[in-house]
Amino acid sequence: MPFDSLGLAPALVQAATDSGYAAPTAIQVAAIPAILQGRDLRGCAQTGSGKTAAFSLPLLQRLAGDAAQAPRRVRALVLVPTRELAAQVGESMRGLAQHLDARLKIVVAFGGVSINPQMMSLRGGADVVVATPGRLLDLVDHNALRLDAVSMLVLDEADRLFDLGFAEELGRVLALLPQRRQNLLFSATFPPAIQALADGMLRDPAIVDVQGAPGTEPAIVQRVIEVDAGRRTQLLRHLLKQHEGEWDRVLVFVATQHAAQTVAEKLYRNGIYAVPFHGDIAQGTRSDILFQFKQSRWDVVVATDLAARGIDIAQLPVVINYDLPRSPTDYIHRIGRTGRAGERGLAISFVSAATEAHFRLIEKRQGLSLPRERIEGFEPTEAAPPRVVDTSGNGGVKGKRPSKKDKLRAAAAKARGGD
Repeated sequence: MPFDSLGLAPALVQAATDSGYAAPTAIQVAAIPAILQGRDLRGCAQTGSGKTAAFSLPLLQRLAGDAAQAPRRVRALVLVPTRELAAQVGESMRGLAQHLDARLKIVVAFGGVSINPQMMSLRGGADVVVATPGRLLDLVDHNALRLDAVSMLVLDEADRLFDLGFAEELGRVLALLPQRRQNLLFSATFPPAIQALADGMLRDPAIVDVQGAPGTEPAIVQRVIEVDAGRRTQLLRHLLKQHEGEWDRVLVFVATQHAAQTVAEKLYRNGIYAVPFHGDIAQGTRSDILFQFKQSRWDVVVATDLAARGIDIAQLPVVINYDLPRSPTDYIHRIGRTGRAGERGLAISFVSAATEAHFRLIEKRQGLSLPRERIEGFEPTEAAPPRVVDTSGNGGVKGKRPSKKDKLRAAAAKARGGD
C-alpha cells in the first residue's frame, strides 16, 4: 500500500519517501487514516516499526490545514519520557515538515540544559512542542508558553509516562490542557495496569495493535549465554574481539551508573573504544556520544536503561544485556534498539546461576523459550543461591506483608488444626 492511499498530502508523501520509507509500515497503515479523521488512538507496535512517523505525518497535515495565527499558539503537544527521545522526535518531525507550504514552528524542550535558549525559541509562539514533562512545566511556570490552545496531544512511550515516576507531572500537564482534544498514545508495550490508565483518558479510541502482524516484528535473533557473574566482562571482551570485523557498533546494557563507568573503562583499557552513557553525564556530552556512536566513532556504548527508550540508531547490529533488565517490558525495549525498520539484529543476554530464575520470568512473560549456550573457556561454575524461606510468619519471600494466597493458606492451616 503506498503512502498516497492513506490520505496524506503530496508534500508529506514525498517527505516520507525522503525519510527512507519505501512503503508505509503496519502501524502507519492502521494509524494514519484514524488520526486524520480526528479520532483518539492507542497504538502498540514493536520498537523500530515507524511509530514516530505514524503520528507525525497526520499531525503535521492537520496543523498545516488550519489557518495560521499570530502570535503562534501551541496546537500540538508531544510528551516523551527522555531527553534523547525528545531531540530525536523533534528532528524527525522537522524533517517531515520541510516540504510543507505552511511553515510550522516545532520547538523541542527538555531538562539537563539551560532553560534560557528554549525560552528564547518560544518567543513568538510555536505550533508544535516536543517536550519532557518536567521541563514543559518549568516553561509554563516561566510564562514561556500556554497550553490552552492544544488540540492534539501525543504521548510517545506512553507506558513510561503513565508510570509512577511521571504520574504526578503528567497529571499537572493534563490539567493545563483543554478538555476537548485529540489524544494519541503510542508505545511498544501496554501492560494491563497501564492500559487501564491510558484508556481512561481516551474517547471512543481506535485501538491499533500490530505486535503480532506478519512481517512487522524486527528480525532479532535472541541468544542466552550462561556465565558466572564475575566473568561477564571477560566474556564481553572475548565476544567483541572475536566479532571485531562483524560488529561495528555494540550497545551494552547494565543495571547501574557505576557499572556503566566500570565496564566501559575496563574495555577501553583493553583497546576497545567504549564509553559510558547514563543520567549523571551532562546532556551535551550525552548528545555528542550518541552522534559519534551513530557515526561509528565509538565501538561500544555501555548504557543504563536511559538508552532503552526511543533511541534510534540505524543498523545497530548487536545489543548485549550484561545485566538483565528489572522487568520483562524493559527487555523488549532494550532489544528493540537493534533490528529496527526491518533490519536484522542480534540480542545477547548474559545469565548467571543467580539470575536464571529472573530470565525464566522474562521468557514466560514474553512467550519465549530460548536455548542456553556456553562459551568454551567461560563455562559457569557457580550454583544458584539457596531459596530464602520466610519463617517470620509474614509469609512469602517478596515482602513482609502476606499476600492473599498466603492468608488463604494460613486460614486453611488454622482450620485443619482445629479439626
